[in-house]
Amino acid sequence: MRARWFSLLMALAVALGLGVVAQAKPLPIKVVIVTTFEIGADTGDFAGEFQPWVEGWPLKHEIAIPGVRHLARYSDDGVLAIVSDMRGRTRESVAALILSDQFDLSKAYWIVSGIAGVDPAAASVGSAAWAKYVVDADPIYEVDDREIPADWPYGLYANDAERPNVKGKAEGSSAMVWTLDAGLVDWAYGLTRDVKLPDSAALQGLRGGYAGEPLAQRPPFVLVGDALGTVRFWHGARRTQWARDWVKLWTDGAGTFTMTDCEDQGILDVLDAHAAGGRIDRRRVLVLRTASNYSRPPLDQPTFPRVFHDEGAAAAFAATFRVGGVVAHELITHWDRYAIALPTAPASTNTQAPGRSQ
Repeated sequence: MRARWFSLLMALAVALGLGVVAQAKPLPIKVVIVTTFEIGADTGDFAGEFQPWVEGWPLKHEIAIPGVRHLARYSDDGVLAIVSDMRGRTRESVAALILSDQFDLSKAYWIVSGIAGVDPAAASVGSAAWAKYVVDADPIYEVDDREIPADWPYGLYANDAERPNVKGKAEGSSAMVWTLDAGLVDWAYGLTRDVKLPDSAALQGLRGGYAGEPLAQRPPFVLVGDALGTVRFWHGARRTQWARDWVKLWTDGAGTFTMTDCEDQGILDVLDAHAAGGRIDRRRVLVLRTASNYSRPPLDQPTFPRVFHDEGAAAAFAATFRVGGVVAHELITHWDRYAIALPTAPASTNTQAPGRSQ
């Protein structure tokens, strides 16, 4: 009886021209770009991480996502880019995007596209690194370096350990290390390894102090190199050695510290948390970090005063889209193929950058 009355009411509504407004379908997204900050406007001024994607793709449409403070941008061909904000706010923004009913992200590829500090032993300012590992260094014990035992290299060590360079536990805090799909990373590197990155006299000047460190002195290049995430900013020769040791420790010797940033550990943690529900495909994640500064000064110079150079930042901002855009374009152009299966690199692809020991 109730069903009959409901049918009659619906027929009456249609007859009166009221109709029923259908809920809009989620917008299918093919590629998600996660940037962490922008400087000023999204277009037309000194670019941050977001602007090169907005102008370079271009991303013409704006959309507000509840829980994401900055207006997102998207294109008609399926690319969506957000500004996640930095450090702890990144987790909130990525979770808000995943949980939004505005988008279908189930087949989307993710490109984390941001700047970072680079180990001068791995690459030069302006270079771009695709990560195979993201390592978390936030769950950590710390003792003032001036008070540590004489045989300790530094006062940072793992939770539930008793000294540095011993793997502890971070249960309830973090997975500590995330492994990205090796085939996907190799494929992305193979597509972009020969991309020419911006160089200048100013960048040459920045490289000049690193005599005897050949990779720090190379013109900007694309490589495979791993990312260390900490919400705190750090700098210096001792901390760079700690970062190298920490990445080796948590990847069981497989990873090589290359880039230091403040967000990748949070992004991967959130993506992992939501992967099981089918909203995203965790295998389809790439992390691309471009070097805006070195993680330590030349060895013959003091750590302070620390100076960031606009030239290094500008080169890193430009490299994010120049490298990441190649991968996004390939995914969109051949979506019929990549929607179904992940791309893989040819067997002949060599992911080891010249002169770099992995």
